[in-house]
Amino acid sequence: MIAGVALGDGVGAAFTGRAGGVSTAPYDSLNLGGSVGDDPAAVRANRRRVADALGIDPERTVFMRQVHGADVAFVTSPDLGEPVDAIVTTVPGLALAVLVADCAPVLLADPVAGIVGAAHSGRPGTAAGVVPALVEQMCERGAEPARISAAIGPAACGRCYEVPAAMRDEVAAVVPGAYATTSKGTPGLDIRAGIVEQLAGAGVTGVQVDPRCTIEDRGLFSYRRDGRTGRFAGYVWLKGDA
Repeated sequence: MIAGVALGDGVGAAFTGRAGGVSTAPYDSLNLGGSVGDDPAAVRANRRRVADALGIDPERTVFMRQVHGADVAFVTSPDLGEPVDAIVTTVPGLALAVLVADCAPVLLADPVAGIVGAAHSGRPGTAAGVVPALVEQMCERGAEPARISAAIGPAACGRCYEVPAAMRDEVAAVVPGAYATTSKGTPGLDIRAGIVEQLAGAGVTGVQVDPRCTIEDRGLFSYRRDGRTGRFAGYVWLKGDA
């Protein structure tokens, strides 16, 4: 299951789901994460399946070593040495991927400037401002906030993402929009609402939000629900050849 996203002319973008791959339990079946304990051959096969479905080159796809930070890297090839949680490119045909299983995958594009970006924004990264940092890096390379289109993918929703009250207060102190109360009446976080607030603060208002909750939807991987599990992904790329 792959859900395409419209981010403008000349830009490809999509979020994957859980079905349609070759991985066995507990990673069944379209696990794209290479560091969760799955068979590497299965992960490679799954990534090829997604690349074929999207019409991109699996050998020209950038996967980050994500560490829940706010560092951003500009990339011109699939080789990415340092751990980062956001990447930017102006190279056509080079796909950017972000892996998640409750955190929010965020895809950005300015088709006029010919620049795209992807960010991994969970609780720590959102509080640290990884998405605003990505917008800033894109603008330094010619993007304009008013032209940027954004898509926030499936993530743990505020009804389900339960946290200690002190943690909610800590995050809400820097991202007020993330403050939430769960369906049980306990302290929670709505990471996607916080990211929408951050994007608006950076001047980005063209934002699509996928409403699916990873904890509620078994068609998606969820670490909080299942513990040992796989990862789905958000992809964004400039169409054409480098």
